[in-house]
Amino acid sequence: MSGATWVPPSGKPPLSARLLRALWRGLPARRYEAGREPDLGVPAADGSPLRTDHYFPRAEGDFPTLLVRSPYGRGVPWSPMYGVLFAEQGFHVVLQSCRGTGGSGGEFHLWRNEAADGRATVDWLRDQPWFNGALGTLGPSYLGYVQWALALDPPPELRAMVVQVGLHDPHALFHRGGALQLENALLVGSGMTSQHRGLGTFVRATLRLRRHLKRMTRALPLRGSYVRGLGGDVPWLDGAMSHPDAGDPFWKGASTGGAADGLRTPTRLISGWQDALVDQTVEQYGRLRRSGCGTSLLIGPWTHTSALQEGWPEVFAESLAWLRAHLCDDPSGLRPAPVRVHIGGQGEWRDLDDWPPPTATGQWHLAPDGRLARRPPEVSGSPASSRDALASFRYDPADPTPSIGGPLLSGTAGRRDNGELEARPDVLTFTSEPLDEPVDVLGPVAARLRISTDTGYADVFARLCDVDEEGRSINVCDGLMRLPTGPEHPLEVTVPMSSTAHRFAPGHRVRLQISGGAHPRFARNTGSGEPTLDATTLTPVRITVHGTSALELPRARVER
Repeated sequence: MSGATWVPPSGKPPLSARLLRALWRGLPARRYEAGREPDLGVPAADGSPLRTDHYFPRAEGDFPTLLVRSPYGRGVPWSPMYGVLFAEQGFHVVLQSCRGTGGSGGEFHLWRNEAADGRATVDWLRDQPWFNGALGTLGPSYLGYVQWALALDPPPELRAMVVQVGLHDPHALFHRGGALQLENALLVGSGMTSQHRGLGTFVRATLRLRRHLKRMTRALPLRGSYVRGLGGDVPWLDGAMSHPDAGDPFWKGASTGGAADGLRTPTRLISGWQDALVDQTVEQYGRLRRSGCGTSLLIGPWTHTSALQEGWPEVFAESLAWLRAHLCDDPSGLRPAPVRVHIGGQGEWRDLDDWPPPTATGQWHLAPDGRLARRPPEVSGSPASSRDALASFRYDPADPTPSIGGPLLSGTAGRRDNGELEARPDVLTFTSEPLDEPVDVLGPVAARLRISTDTGYADVFARLCDVDEEGRSINVCDGLMRLPTGPEHPLEVTVPMSSTAHRFAPGHRVRLQISGGAHPRFARNTGSGEPTLDATTLTPVRITVHGTSALELPRARVER
């Protein structure tokens, strides 16, 4: 922290940021006019210049600093959302392009440089005359990853973090349950290679990806099929898609999740129930709580993108209150409960002391004729056994079961009517009777299944749905698991289906949906046993669900 006198420059925020700022409603009143000092060159760990814009309140006074590091450029939407809005509330905002993006020197890599470059930026901050020694970080998605990277060895000035729909484990972004999360991988590749070059370039890249998506995701082999849709080779994307095993040396050092173990920096976590990274947010909340770190959790009815769109007034208010409390000694805006979640189906917010709250895991048993029952079914007067076949279907990778909604990074994410999907012959449904009373589900959901196949190569996709009085089936949460290769006898597998907070209303029915995939969200299992990216043969598989299979729901006390 320098003792030199700083005279604020006369620069204004860019016109695009000011125009977008004027469109927002429902935000706190501004306290100051915002100014900007553009295109500063901050030396990275190896001396490469990191292009940086400095936003500030146009007023005399001592203001804390927020560090926002992004691989997506420094223009819209980051300049108004973080630069302008937070400068108006009394913060210096350092908005920086990560190495190899937005004009910064060096070469971008998905994880290898962020910790060192973050520390180098803090070293630079210490020499700035306007830096008062109080530092916070905030931002969404990969902007959350760089926060966790800095927190691996937190500088003494770091007093608060706000991680919004944030990432800490790149492997889990690309792979889940042994399968490649193909559509998200392509969206990440497109965004990382185009958004930092400007809004026009990003829009064109998004349209190009959409135009080529079907061809790319159905190509045999899959390796390299993205090149035309993304406009060229992306080496780090090749590497991420090619290494499905989290223990592979390729992923060494990728996860920054361990930063939460023993962290003492107060951290607010924000996500949405249909966010592709909600599981990572919940994981970090648990780590912070176990380490005794001051933390707070907000999960709304949002997707990865809608949290920063229709959810922005709530997200901004929560973020601002946390930063003021820990950087400005003003806790007046904090809510008393550490956890606030939106209850799907009910459409209301609920404050909780912890997540998950105390619950009892209830089992809903899969029964013949597509029934979902509270009691285990009987077959011919005897309890069902694991060898009793309940239902089967044929999964054909040449006509893969499509993905509908769910936790994607794109605008197609979220809750959708699953009626057309469930009418397919390769989708099983097990449905309860109409409920006599509300059922609240708060916590992690899972399907414990007995499964057999005729080839030994298959995936199982499980989805919890809420069926209303008119028969509309709306997805709540889901998951996919690649079955271990084995003989035909039933295998017991547990398919984690993420956490949720949802109320099934009286008259509604609980439904478990089972299929052999969700394409192109997940790369299809070709049924041949070949590696996902190199497979050239498509082999259909028959999948059978057996008795003693169950849906596990964390049942919470109903508040009347």
